Amino acid sequence: MKTLVVYTSQTGFTKRYAGWIAEKTQADIFDLKDVQKKDAAFFAAYDAVVYAGWFMAGKVVKANWFLDKARGLKGKKLALVAVGGSPNESPDVSVAMGKVLTDEQRQYVTAFYCQGGIDYDKMKLPSKLAMKAFVKMLQNSKDGKQREVGKLIDHSYDISDIQYVEPIVAFLTEGQ
Repeated sequence: MKTLVVYTSQTGFTKRYAGWIAEKTQADIFDLKDVQKKDAAFFAAYDAVVYAGWFMAGKVVKANWFLDKARGLKGKKLALVAVGGSPNESPDVSVAMGKVLTDEQRQYVTAFYCQGGIDYDKMKLPSKLAMKAFVKMLQNSKDGKQREVGKLIDHSYDISDIQYVEPIVAFLTEGQ
């Protein structure tokens, strides 16, 4: 199966996951900026297309680009991978992932989540400021759980692990 992995990454976590997926599936891998303007024939050459982007404010960055392309790629294995700073088992992840695709999109795209981390040193200033404001809001919350999350994300950390690509690889290689 010929597989394409496209990603966008701000701090490196999504790029790492995209690399792991590409390595395990022997896929071609491209940064989004290198394929954004490619025509339909480019994508038609692949049996499976994976888009990986980072989670920000409950959305996968640049996912609309992929979802627009996906409409013309029905019949292929299509995966949307969201990489975020929350642990995979967090209930907030389930809620957010339930909103990344419409009911129609779920008919032809499968969504996955991989826990990554936060690297404030690599963040662009607008993202860093938004995260710091979010952290302050959480830390001032009356809800103890939200205060704990605020403590977790007030500094850089890395909770990424190659094991989280296994469901994606299984999806992509199923039936081979």
